[in-house]
Amino acid sequence: MPQKMAILWTFALLCALLEATLVPATLSPPAELVLGPEVIKEKLTQELEDHGATTILQQLPLLSAVRNKPARGFPLLGGLVNSFLNYVIWLKVTSANILQLQLQPLTDDQGLLIKIPLDMVAGFNTPLVKTIMEFHMETEVQALVLVETSLNGSNNLILSSCASSRGSLHISLLNKVSFLANSLADKVTNLLVPALPQMVKKKLCPVIEEAFKDMYADFLKMAKAPISLSPGLLNFDLLSSTITGSSIQMDLQATLLDSQAKVTKWFNDSVVAPALPTLNSTLFSLAIRQDVVSAVVAAILPPEELLVLLDFVLPDLAHELKSRIKVINKTASDKLGPTQIVKIVTRKLPQLSLSQDDAKLAQRILLEVFATNKDVRPFFTLGIEANLAAQFYAEGDWLVLNFNDISFDRIRLMISDIGLFNPEVLTSILTKILYSSLLPNENGKLRPGIPISISKNLGYKTALWSVTQGALVLTPASA
Repeated sequence: MPQKMAILWTFALLCALLEATLVPATLSPPAELVLGPEVIKEKLTQELEDHGATTILQQLPLLSAVRNKPARGFPLLGGLVNSFLNYVIWLKVTSANILQLQLQPLTDDQGLLIKIPLDMVAGFNTPLVKTIMEFHMETEVQALVLVETSLNGSNNLILSSCASSRGSLHISLLNKVSFLANSLADKVTNLLVPALPQMVKKKLCPVIEEAFKDMYADFLKMAKAPISLSPGLLNFDLLSSTITGSSIQMDLQATLLDSQAKVTKWFNDSVVAPALPTLNSTLFSLAIRQDVVSAVVAAILPPEELLVLLDFVLPDLAHELKSRIKVINKTASDKLGPTQIVKIVTRKLPQLSLSQDDAKLAQRILLEVFATNKDVRPFFTLGIEANLAAQFYAEGDWLVLNFNDISFDRIRLMISDIGLFNPEVLTSILTKILYSSLLPNENGKLRPGIPISISKNLGYKTALWSVTQGALVLTPASA
């Protein structure tokens, strides 16, 4: 019995381990664009206006529609209503407005219900009354947006259905004149109740569908707009579109190209998911993953050599360096002439790390000190592992990165012609030299910035860049 129980426990453990290994990891896309409900409503409203939706409503053929809808029931009643309609010589929409759109997510986050309220006034004329009589008509169109999976496995958004129900239709007579006219108006109203929803579905829904397609295409165009670097290019492509609450989320693939338009790096999904901020209902956000931002910075700051004539450029630091070296080796210090050179070589590619409200660039530096500009061999060669404090901010449509501080993780003495010494004694002066020479050089290359115009394209005047764990995030600073 104990042996049997041991076998059962072993089997259960193996099943648990197998199940754990089969649980899919949460993947993080290279970039993610989230469009909030206010952006969706504003853009769709604008598209409806551009597609002439209100004009379509004003052109609804109300008179022919009601004449094609005879009263149901007894033939005699239908004949009476049709005879009444002979007295209506004019019936049309005189004004139409599309009111504030509403978004309602489906419970499984796989769909989004768009409610489009319509407000119309229709007038009709009859020889029985000298004045034009007017109806106030209120109804609502409901369009359902679903996630569609294409043959290549990517998700896209489509408008799957569109309709206006009788239940949302309210018709009221604005002016009452006489019993006969009011009775005729009632008959017209009774015929409009079934006819108007069908007209809206037939005439307006195709316009709504086209407006949604164009809105989604505009969103895709904004999301996939290439970002020009100096040098090179950062390209985005759509991985999938999903619906999260009342927002649209676009997961983006990224590729980095050099100045010859050749792909130098392609970014896959990552199992390290950035902790993105909670999206306010009126905002949008663009999150770019840490490794993508790091590669962009590395493309702008390739490895290079920087020669500094310390006495000419930074005389105070030249004097301080000479004093420090004098403590190590007086003879070497005396050889430092007015043409002494500090050679700074940035090695490999810098690595950017983003955490909550903090950004640092890890950079490996080779630093050599030459007594004069004629010397071939340096006094010493140091290997420095430095951290540059980084700040991201927006200037109009441009993303700007600036380094404002530098610190060392490690200093190693690699080669020395002046004897062995602890390089830590030079930490203070080396920090000042790099702060005064390396940082201005790299900030000068970064100063032009990176053009990212999505905030302006979405209708926001100013943008705000912030860092979070593993990602750089763009949000509008104000509407």
